[in-house]
Amino acid sequence: MTPLALNPSGFLGEFYISFWIPTTVLTAALLIKLPTIIRLWRDPLLRAVGGLLLLACAVFVFVAPSTIAWTNRVTGVPNISAPWCYSLITAFCGSCLLLIIAWRNGLSERSAARRRAMRWVVRAYCGVIVALWVLFALADAPVERLRDLDTYYATTPFMREEILLYLLAHSVACLITSRLIWNWVRTEGLDAWLRWGLKLLGAGYVLNLIFDASKLTAVTARWFGRDLDWLSTDLAPPVAALSAIVIAVGFILPHAGQYLHDRWRVRLAHHELRPLYQLMRTVSGDGVRHALRATPELRLTRRETFIRDVLLQLARRIDVDLGARAYDAALELGNPPAGARALAAAVSILDAVGRQRAPDPYDTAAGPDTTHLLQEIEAVSRALRRPDQIEAVRARASAPAESVPAHE
Repeated sequence: MTPLALNPSGFLGEFYISFWIPTTVLTAALLIKLPTIIRLWRDPLLRAVGGLLLLACAVFVFVAPSTIAWTNRVTGVPNISAPWCYSLITAFCGSCLLLIIAWRNGLSERSAARRRAMRWVVRAYCGVIVALWVLFALADAPVERLRDLDTYYATTPFMREEILLYLLAHSVACLITSRLIWNWVRTEGLDAWLRWGLKLLGAGYVLNLIFDASKLTAVTARWFGRDLDWLSTDLAPPVAALSAIVIAVGFILPHAGQYLHDRWRVRLAHHELRPLYQLMRTVSGDGVRHALRATPELRLTRRETFIRDVLLQLARRIDVDLGARAYDAALELGNPPAGARALAAAVSILDAVGRQRAPDPYDTAAGPDTTHLLQEIEAVSRALRRPDQIEAVRARASAPAESVPAHE
């Protein structure tokens, strides 16, 4: 066997993810969520998400070796970072459970079982945090350890119990949270972005279970005189960092994905209206003034308003009979009813534009009812992108009228 196979830590030592990377990703997730949290501050679920991300950031800030050394030096107590970091991890675990319980059932579901579950989580994890500090006060841990405290003190009285307690609390929380999330993923009717976000959250908590298994295996090996410290010092940290990144992306994805989807939908609608907008500009002689600071939604609204305003003027020139014949012609050419209506409207509008480019503003005669036309401007605009179809419909719609002999 190769030395690498005999000593996996040689390879894992090269696979290093700085704790500042997940901290940065988690901070980005918090900043993305922050405007919504501030705007909807009374929503307890949003506050819980913000608190959870803040706790996760704090965990990775304080478990970094440089921060551990700084905390120990400032307080003057060797290894006081241990109960502090363990407490942050435990609080994060409890927050995860509370969030998933509340998020899964919704605020409207205030059953007695849900309230009991949340009270149990709060009491249990607050009790664990208190126990961690009591055990540390009773333990004798004078030698500062920045990276391998869990295995170095695995057999030390009270420190042994403290390490085991925080790992078991973390494992139980991750196991329950992961189970709740994967059950939720299988629920029908979920938004696609939320479903993918939940899948990433579930994967992140599964990675947390790998972290726990690595730590527990290394600690247990110490109890039996074996040295598997590489599981704790070389495997567990990058797994924890990767887990945090996946969890952060899981929180970001539903929000960012929906935001990007909405932006794409608005921009697509704006683009779809371009053919009809350009045609209406030939009628009015002007268009919508460009505003650099206008939001995509505002630009879309202004374009829609401009098109409808010009169509209302042009409506007095629309030939209703031509529209009816064009609709029948479009149906005969194999178009579905919705597509036939859009093509017929496009033919009618082009005919009105061709016959009079600028409606007389002093003509107050009532025009035909064009309510449906104003409601379907996107479909009409898309139809204008099919000039061959429009020409075919126009030719077929005009043919009967041209074939009728003139009255003598």
